[in-house]
Amino acid sequence: MGSGFSKMKKQAKALQEQFADMQEDLQNMRVTGSAGSGLVEVLMNGDKEVLEVKINPDCVDKDDLEGLQDLLVAALKDANEKVKEQSPDNDLGGLGLPFGM
Repeated sequence: MGSGFSKMKKQAKALQEQFADMQEDLQNMRVTGSAGSGLVEVLMNGDKEVLEVKINPDCVDKDDLEGLQDLLVAALKDANEKVKEQSPDNDLGGLGLPFGM
């Protein structure tokens, strides 16, 4: 009985280490989403935290803020999609957890 528990304990520790590595990888990942042929760019990490927003002054029109807002939303969506594409097993499937946990 002791050896089975010891094995489970080792497996749990290995899973913790894998999870920590995945979290670090996500923090270090950088993606840039853009819209309007680069008029608006959003830099995001793998945790989907927005790190930077760049807006080309040419697309700033006080009479058309809705257009700028649309570009910003599109750039955020683009960055989100890139994070999803680049995330290793973003559903934690790579950890080997049973039943999709």
